[in-house]
Amino acid sequence: MPKSKKSMTALFMVLVLCIIPLSWYSEYQAGPEDGLNAKITNVLKHEELKGSITGISIRNATTGEIIYEKNGDTRLRPASSMKLVTGATALKLLGDNYRFKTEVYADKRARNGVLTGNLYLKGYGDPTLTVDDLDRISDQLKKKGIRRIKGNLIADDTWYDDTRLSLDLPWSDEQEYYGAQISGLTLSPDTDYDAGTVIVQVTPAAKEGKAPTITVSPQTSYVKIYNKAETGNTDSKKTIKITRKHGTNQLYITGSIPKNASASKSWMAVENPSGYTLDIFKRSLAKSGITVTGKAVNGKLKPGAIMLAADQSPQLKEIMKPYLKLSNNTISEVLVKEAGRVAGKEGSWEEGLAVIQDHYEYLGLKERDILMRDGSGVSHVSLITPNSLSNLLYQAQSKPWYTTYYDSLPVAGISDRTVGGTLRNRMRGTPAEGKIIAKTGSISTVSSLSGYVKGDTGNKYTFSIIINNAIDEDGLKDIEDEIAIILASDEGN
Repeated sequence: MPKSKKSMTALFMVLVLCIIPLSWYSEYQAGPEDGLNAKITNVLKHEELKGSITGISIRNATTGEIIYEKNGDTRLRPASSMKLVTGATALKLLGDNYRFKTEVYADKRARNGVLTGNLYLKGYGDPTLTVDDLDRISDQLKKKGIRRIKGNLIADDTWYDDTRLSLDLPWSDEQEYYGAQISGLTLSPDTDYDAGTVIVQVTPAAKEGKAPTITVSPQTSYVKIYNKAETGNTDSKKTIKITRKHGTNQLYITGSIPKNASASKSWMAVENPSGYTLDIFKRSLAKSGITVTGKAVNGKLKPGAIMLAADQSPQLKEIMKPYLKLSNNTISEVLVKEAGRVAGKEGSWEEGLAVIQDHYEYLGLKERDILMRDGSGVSHVSLITPNSLSNLLYQAQSKPWYTTYYDSLPVAGISDRTVGGTLRNRMRGTPAEGKIIAKTGSISTVSSLSGYVKGDTGNKYTFSIIINNAIDEDGLKDIEDEIAIILASDEGN
């Protein structure tokens, strides 16, 4: 063989020998021991993962050292794992004890029980405002001797801008509770705090073929019900479907509900939450014996108006629990706008996301590794690397707000939904029960799980698992759980 060919052959062999270890390293990289690596690698052979992209990052919770990663520096769509970034920023910026507020103003003081002029319901973004809160506000007015309002009832939602939906929300999600409009004045139907929604309950009739009974909670005339459903026989399938006509508050109920079946409940987003809140407030006033002669309209508080009543939300450390444990999108987007209002120029997504970006370094994040288009992760454009999330979780342990943050995450296998949250039905009866404290995430084609692995004395690992481009994201939860169980069972740290 000529000398030149021998040289080329030798060079080729050197390159092959170099490339093979590099390709192995890019997949497995680091690991606490071969056993852990091998177990996780075996899980990743699942048929459901073919054609998808899986990113995994596992760190020693004490040192921050990466002990296993696969595509750890690849930017992926995180779904609701992005709430970890929003929540951490909110706790740093606003603090554990932060409260939202709602206030009531009048143009003039009442005389002889009559308030001449407008009454204003001024919102400051409180996602926890409920009917009970409005009832207490109305009772405050009653105790001031007010019995009649000769003027309009005005909703002021100008604390935030008038963009109600995040940039990438699909129009088909606008009717869903997780796609509810974000407003400076809004109302929650219960203490899950899905603000800007109503609960629609469908109860079967006593006879087949009859229309089921429809109830809306809280009671309101702001939404209009079109009941086209029927009661089926006891062996029929439940096919109830509720849709809201786009851009309206017309709700259409179709399908069938079996006779003697349990009631069907759905949380439906409303159009214009401030108008909905005002309608409920008018009803609260009526319960307190206060009548309004004018119209209920949107508007802005006039300078010099007199404050008559006020309400405060729970502290942020309490709001964080339904936010992260139940993966509440509305609270997430409110926190983004509140960040913009408090530390930026206005209560908007643009300003709020800019404020969060200013906190990246503090959170252990790098700008090149993250793209945020909303606070909840519902966007299919938002991106973050698994290594970024595992590092955020590691860094959080040294922050003053860490206890609130950690206590707000779902706990695997704990049936109490105020503790287990979105993990309450997962990993029960396994070594991971009670030991995986993590944020779940799911949107079409995406699933994620990011959090802590609890050891005998403190945290053992921080981790992030993000799977993209899957055909059936629901089937990916079992794969995430398998990896989590391996981590909870491991005795390496």
